[in-house]
Amino acid sequence: MSLPELRKVVTYDEDILSDGGRAANPPLRMIGVAAVVTNPWAGRGYVEDLQPEIRRMAPVLGKLLTDRLIMLAGSGDAIEAYGKAALCGTACELEHGSALIHTLRFGNFYREAVGAKTYLGFTNSRGPANTQIQIPLMDKHDGGRRSHYLTVQFSIPDAPSHDELVVALGASTGGRPHHRIGDRYKDLEDMGRDVDNPAGV
Repeated sequence: MSLPELRKVVTYDEDILSDGGRAANPPLRMIGVAAVVTNPWAGRGYVEDLQPEIRRMAPVLGKLLTDRLIMLAGSGDAIEAYGKAALCGTACELEHGSALIHTLRFGNFYREAVGAKTYLGFTNSRGPANTQIQIPLMDKHDGGRRSHYLTVQFSIPDAPSHDELVVALGASTGGRPHHRIGDRYKDLEDMGRDVDNPAGV
């Protein structure tokens, strides 16, 4: 199924070969894929029911971006950390970008393709063309694994226009090259806290 609102798809791909003056072994690959679409609610004033456009657009975007990301990574198994983001043009309501990414009709394509157990980290933001897109990542199986807290960052020079939305997915093939700060479970153990009730309430 095609989307008449879709203007273009943009990919970002980097290989980190060293960090802190030390070689990354193996190199860390970070990937982002973004769709630039005309906001389907633009020019319509306040729209109470967003569901018709969510149901029409979110599954198409979810599958499109997931398929492109898996193709770039080589397989779902190659992806260890993942996330999502929406960037709204300056004339768009923040809820419009959120509507397209905060639905299982969008995220489940990615979650199932990589065999994930955790939720997708996310950002929702608004800005003019060339605003940086930031996609926070976390381990697809373990949200407490700090080594995989990363951020895919890139921008699109001509997007979003004032009436456009940018919807994006991000991935990494591993964690930070020289991670050595432990994880939340070690902190909880040291602090005498319960893993299931870390705040002690």
